Amino acid sequence: MFSKSKINEPGPKASEASKPATTEIPSAPKASESRPAPVKAKPPASVLSSDLHITGNLKTTGDIQVEGTVEGDIRAHLLTVGETATIKGEVIADDVVVNGRIVGRVRGLKVRLTSTARVEGDIIHKTIAIESGAHFEGSVQRQDDPLTGSKSKAAAPTAAS
Repeated sequence: MFSKSKINEPGPKASEASKPATTEIPSAPKASESRPAPVKAKPPASVLSSDLHITGNLKTTGDIQVEGTVEGDIRAHLLTVGETATIKGEVIADDVVVNGRIVGRVRGLKVRLTSTARVEGDIIHKTIAIESGAHFEGSVQRQDDPLTGSKSKAAAPTAAS
């Protein structure tokens, strides 16, 4: 009359204990389902140490941190000029942070001269920040696209003789 039910007891039921354990393998994603592309890690900045002297141009789509001396032009995404650094040449970068010395033209979307900066040359920028104590000798010109070499000024009309 009375039977002991195993419904509320922990552990596998008698009917499940005799079955072998199976693992469910996920199926391959369907063509309509798309997985996001893996994100590539940004490589670290290339660092030119304080005892390094380079004669020649540098060009990268990445970041450069200069602590030594470069005699030549530099083109990069982000250029950081260390306090011990000297660059003699044109600098073109999206972001330029100057803590050291540049002798030459600077072109950048964002240019920042810190209090230890020494710049001798023209700066062509979209935005600029100059901290108190920075030494700057040259002209400053704002352009919407300072990274291109062309001037954005319209040609002046010539007088007919």
